[in-house]
Amino acid sequence: MTELPEYYFRVRENGASVFRVDTQNRQRRIEMDQIAVINVKNGEIKPQGDRELSEADLKTIKEWMAARVETLAKRDIDDIHRAIDHLNLTTQWAQSKATPEQLEQFTDELLLAMHDLRTVLVRKKADRL
Repeated sequence: MTELPEYYFRVRENGASVFRVDTQNRQRRIEMDQIAVINVKNGEIKPQGDRELSEADLKTIKEWMAARVETLAKRDIDDIHRAIDHLNLTTQWAQSKATPEQLEQFTDELLLAMHDLRTVLVRKKADRL
C-alpha cells in the first residue's frame, strides 16, 4: 500500500475542510481528524474547535490554497474556451438543423445574453485602450 498523505482536503463551495490523516493506530485504520475549515475566496483559515494549528499545518494549508486558486483560475479560462466552442456549435445547429419551433424556444433569451456579453466586452476593451 502506498503511503497516505498527512492531510486531506475535502473541497467545499468556497474552500475546503482540512483533515489530518492518521494510520498510526493499533488497528491500522485510516482516521481523519478535522483540523480546520478554509475559505479560498478571502484566505480565511478557521481552526476546528479549540485546536491550534502548527506551523506545518499552516504551511501545508497555505500551499494547498495557492494551488487551489491557480486550479480554479485555469478552470475559468477553460470554461471560456468551452463557451466559445458552444457558441460556434449553437450557430452551426441554428443555421443547419434547427426547426422554427426550436429557434422560437430560445432566440430572445440567447440574443439578450449575447447582447449583454457584447456590451460588457466592448466596455472592458475600451477601458483597456
